[in-house]
This record gives sequence, structure tokens and C-alpha cells, in this order.
Amino acid sequence: MSQSDNFEAAASGAATDVASFEDTHKGLIGQIQHTLHVNPALVPLIVLVAAICIFGLVLGSKFFSPFALTLILQQVQIVGVLAAAQALIILTAGIDLSVGAIAVFCTVIMGQFSFRYGMPPAAAVACGLAVGTAIGAVNGWLVSRVKLPPFIVTLGMWQIVLAANYLYSANETIRSQDIASDAAFLQFLGYKLKFGGAVFPLGVILMIALVLVLAYMLRSTAWGRHVYAVGDDPEAAELAGVNVHKTLMSVYMLVGFICGLAAWVMIGRYGSVSPSATTGVIGNIQAITAVVIGGISLFGGRGSIMGAFFGALIVGVFELGLRMAGADPQWTYLLIGVLIIAAVSVDQWIRKVTA
Repeated sequence: MSQSDNFEAAASGAATDVASFEDTHKGLIGQIQHTLHVNPALVPLIVLVAAICIFGLVLGSKFFSPFALTLILQQVQIVGVLAAAQALIILTAGIDLSVGAIAVFCTVIMGQFSFRYGMPPAAAVACGLAVGTAIGAVNGWLVSRVKLPPFIVTLGMWQIVLAANYLYSANETIRSQDIASDAAFLQFLGYKLKFGGAVFPLGVILMIALVLVLAYMLRSTAWGRHVYAVGDDPEAAELAGVNVHKTLMSVYMLVGFICGLAAWVMIGRYGSVSPSATTGVIGNIQAITAVVIGGISLFGGRGSIMGAFFGALIVGVFELGLRMAGADPQWTYLLIGVLIIAAVSVDQWIRKVTA
């Protein structure tokens, strides 16, 4: 008998059971936990819909009007763009405390290059985007090559950029009237499209387009998979062939570029260029708030840009709804604080799926 016949005889008597994995998700709670783990943007979406419904029931048609609902988008357009940038950093298990300051500095660059140096507004906008990208590259190099903690790097960069902002501009504000007459392109994203009672500034359209593009890049490209891998476990990602340094540099440079876009949105939103804009101080906190409420894990490697977008909208809904209801503005901060703690608690609970 040949050796092949022996193999066939042995194989004929082997077990025919198919390998299977034990389902560790027991009961309804386990299934919910697994669903939320697979779809991290689902929790903020549920909170957003619930908030809209509650304020709609309390305030009626005043809140559900096309103008009021699009006003929410107008109010969060700057935070929404900054939250998209912050989300990319947090997905790599980092944090960026300088996004707001970079955005304000880029507005100053765009304004000063147009009025101080007589540069065409389109070229000034391009220079602002380039400066934002360059600052992001410095942050990325310090984090990925020098191995400094992202918190320390961006905390220092926040102070440096704020100081440079005031020193370079000499604390000079460029008025909206001057921009409208001599450099109208700087206010381009403030142009409003009207559909019935709904109003959509181009800045809102840019924010939505940016979120959709980033969502596609993270979900459907190799670069997006690398971002998640680096955030989950950089050592394992390195062993798997991911260039961690290149990935981090690309993320930080893209974030700097997005901060430049946020600067252009700011000029369109406010009309003027002011080095003392509050976004430079609180913009990073607002962005982190939107990201955390949006279900992106502060430990990196889990979450979605759509979640950050929903988080920004949740903040906008609470702010507008409470204002229209005549409530004390402090209730907004109280509820947002509760949402932040609740979001982190839910994230910890969901992460038990992977434990």
C-alpha cells in the first residue's frame, strides 16, 4: 500500500466537525455591548437624536424650524472642523492642545499677508494653510522622532503659537469692512446659500465635506488602517510593517492643514481677523469635548470621525435649545460635563469586549 493510500485511509476516519468559536456575548446586554463596539458612532448619534426630539417637544416649531436647525450647523462649523483634526490625533493615542491656537494664527497669517504685504487673498489663504501644515509637521516630528509625549509637545506649541500670534500681529485686528472691500476672498466661506428657511454658509458645506472625506479615508484606505493600528499598539504596528513615523507625520501635518481650513472658516464666520479670538484659548477644549462625547476612545485606536461630528452637533443642540428655552447658560456646561463623564464611562464599558 502506498503512502498516499495511508493518508487517505487516515483522513476518512478523521472527525468531520467544523471549527467554531464560543460566543462570549451572552444575553441582550452583551449584544448591545458588541454592537456599540462595532459601531462607535452609534452612541453619540442616539444622544443627538434624543436631544433634538426632547428640545423639539419642549420648544415646538420654534426649534424644529429650518432656520433653527441650520443655525446649529452654523454655530458648530468651526468646532466641527477642529474636532475632525483633534479626532485624528486622538485616534493615534495622542492629544493636541494647540489646534485652536494654530487656527487663530493662520487667520492672522492670511490677514497680514493680504494687508501688510499686498499679497493676493487666494495666495494669502494658501500661505495660511502652508503655515498650519508646517506647525503640524513640527509637532509630528517631536512626537515621532524625539519621542516626546503629545500632551507636552502640543501644550508647549500652544503657548508658542499664541505668543507668536500676538507678536507678529502687534495685536492688530483687521476689520470686517476692510476685508470685504480689499480682500473679499478671505470671507469666501462666509457666503450663504439659502434654501427656503434654511441657511447654509460655505463653511458648513466645507465642514460636512471634510468629515465625509476623512471618514472614507479612515475606513477604506491603507492609510486609515495604519492610523488605527498605530493608535491601538504602535509596537505591534511596527512589527506588522507599518511605518509608524511616516503615519504620525502624515497625521500631524494633515491636522495642521485642517487647522488652516478652520482659520478660513473663522474669517468667513466672523468677517474679521483678530489675534485675540477666543478660539485660540478654548478651541482645543471645545474640540476635545466634541471628540470625547462623539465616542472616540482617549486610549486611541477606536472611534470614527462621524462620531466627533455628532459630538459637535450635540453641543450645538444643547447650547441652542437651552438658550431658546431661556435657561441659565451654566446649565449647558453642566450637561456637557455630565456627557463627557458618561461618554468615557461608556467607552470603558465597551472596551471590555476586546479585553
